[in-house]
Amino acid sequence: MAVCLHAEGRCKMAESVITMQDVKRTYTMGDTQVFALRGISFDITQGEFVTIMGPSGSGKSTCMNMIGCLDRPSGGIVKINGKETALMDESELAELRNKTVGFVFQQYFLLPSMTVLENVMLPLRYAGVDRKERAELAKAALQKVGLAERMNHRPHELSGGQKQRVAIARATVTSPRIILADEPTGALDSETGKAVMRLFREINKKGTTVVIVTHDPRVGAASDRCIRIFDGKIQSDQKQEPESFDSTEEKPSGAGQEA
Repeated sequence: MAVCLHAEGRCKMAESVITMQDVKRTYTMGDTQVFALRGISFDITQGEFVTIMGPSGSGKSTCMNMIGCLDRPSGGIVKINGKETALMDESELAELRNKTVGFVFQQYFLLPSMTVLENVMLPLRYAGVDRKERAELAKAALQKVGLAERMNHRPHELSGGQKQRVAIARATVTSPRIILADEPTGALDSETGKAVMRLFREINKKGTTVVIVTHDPRVGAASDRCIRIFDGKIQSDQKQEPESFDSTEEKPSGAGQEA
């Protein structure tokens, strides 16, 4: 996918931040080989809002792990921010994860012994940012998600929606190029889920690439592009006009423009 970016009269290709080329992933379980990914290919450029959809066992979680540098392919090429993950050692992958990808999980994964502020500061600590700057950046991130007044609370004192907003603040505090979210509305009621999706849209409007892995058709319909995976293969890859998260009707499989 490419767009024409005008700068001093010149055009250039939009930058791809996620590249998957004929990616395969197999796992050996005893005498059985499990084919999680069977040669998937796609590119996601900077600033896209994309959902990856599929039922349980489709391969979407394995695909997420590839994008998040949590796993390596058995075959094919995965490039994140221009770097081929199969050629990197564990420390290099950890650095790429911390600097490039912000994670948002369905179950939040907030540390119960830490305050909200300390949870949001944690990725900055791993990045080597000094404590004073960590606190300032974390407070600013919490302000953006409307939770500055809760910064000294602990996770058990928050609602599910508040916990997810803290998780989003933690994911964005390092200013990553990619936000990778795994079923971020799955544990939330519909109204809270709608608010979380609005927050992802606001983040995306500022230029951050947002990739949401989901089985929820409402989430899939709320994105600008939906990649559907089934049995480890791409079933469809379509650009679309985003719908409100309120809508419960899934788009027809033929709707939209092929990406």
